[in-house]
Amino acid sequence: MLELDSHPSGRHFLQIPGPTNVPDRVLRAIDHPTIDHRGPEFAVLGKAVLAGVKRVFQTERNVVIYPASGTGAWEAALVNTLSPGDRVLMAETGQFAALWKKLAERLSLTVDFMPGDWRQGANPAEIEKRLRTDVSSNSAHAIKAVCVVHNETSTGVTTPIAPIRAAIDRVGHPALLLVDTISSLGSIDYRHDEWGVDVTVGGSQKGLMLPPGLSFNAISAKALAASEHAKLARSYWDWKEMIASNATGYFPYTPATNLLYGLHEALEMLFAEGLPQVFARHDRLAEATRRAARAWGLEILCVNPAEYSSALTAIIVPDGHSADAFRKIVLERFNMSLGQGLGKVAGKIFRIGHLGYFNELMLCGTLAGVEMGLKLAGIPHRSGGVDAAMAYLAEAPTAHLAQAA
Repeated sequence: MLELDSHPSGRHFLQIPGPTNVPDRVLRAIDHPTIDHRGPEFAVLGKAVLAGVKRVFQTERNVVIYPASGTGAWEAALVNTLSPGDRVLMAETGQFAALWKKLAERLSLTVDFMPGDWRQGANPAEIEKRLRTDVSSNSAHAIKAVCVVHNETSTGVTTPIAPIRAAIDRVGHPALLLVDTISSLGSIDYRHDEWGVDVTVGGSQKGLMLPPGLSFNAISAKALAASEHAKLARSYWDWKEMIASNATGYFPYTPATNLLYGLHEALEMLFAEGLPQVFARHDRLAEATRRAARAWGLEILCVNPAEYSSALTAIIVPDGHSADAFRKIVLERFNMSLGQGLGKVAGKIFRIGHLGYFNELMLCGTLAGVEMGLKLAGIPHRSGGVDAAMAYLAEAPTAHLAQAA
């Protein structure tokens, strides 16, 4: 039986990189009475949230919302655009890229998986090389899509998307560009239209500050045209029925009504702060976290500063020490959850999520818990990580203060 009274005093620090902290005002919005999803009141809500998420994706094109996790949105992106046996090019940037590959193979797609060390993003030059080979081969244009994870949640590495689009365009290859933004949407600047992305995948439980349960596809005109000829089986995920119903604010099946109330409130919060300010806040908190890690003398998993994630930071523990044992101590002593290492880096790293509903004082508390945990776990480190972060935060003005000045 669940022991509801077993939690210690104070709020739990949920510092995994998703699901993230849900603001109280979003929780209150979700608590609204459920309404008729075929009635006029729902149509107003439906149109509002559909228009709002377009602003977050920075697109004028269609965005559809599924009652599903991000995995569902992965599948929707593939089954609406591809046919059995189609070849797709994917980059091994971490655990979630590997899981998307596994899903694609289960759908009878052929995956060219470019190997990676989980410390760097997708390489535009390597993608261009693979596509040039495809253009010059006997079976020209066998590759139908390039799939990239924008922000790899398992590693804290961000792949710049514009250079990937430029690589595809230099070759003159017709492949679609599919991008996963599940842990970057609403946290890191992302431009679906400007960067020429064909399908962008998103989820509700990270930068959008919602519980899990909603996922998204942003769809280019080229992707929508491809869906007319795609042969992979689809029913629940079919864009055509969704887009037709969405035009009037409705859905072809029962939507997650109360989560849409929460989405409406979360969008209001993002737009009130201003998306540029949201992105700057994430950049600032991420830099403070990295300064703490360096002060501790610990290595950041991402090796290229240009690819540092503003949503999370993955930190390597020294050889001979267990990141999971350290995380257990932090949870038991300080009631704080840190992200575990996944796949190839299991037990070797811990991840600090600094995205979504998060500010400077919350970060300072998080870093204090990490620094105390490092000492209790006997992990070799220098003290002063929290001081380094605080010194930076005290000097780096927040966006609204900078504007006022």
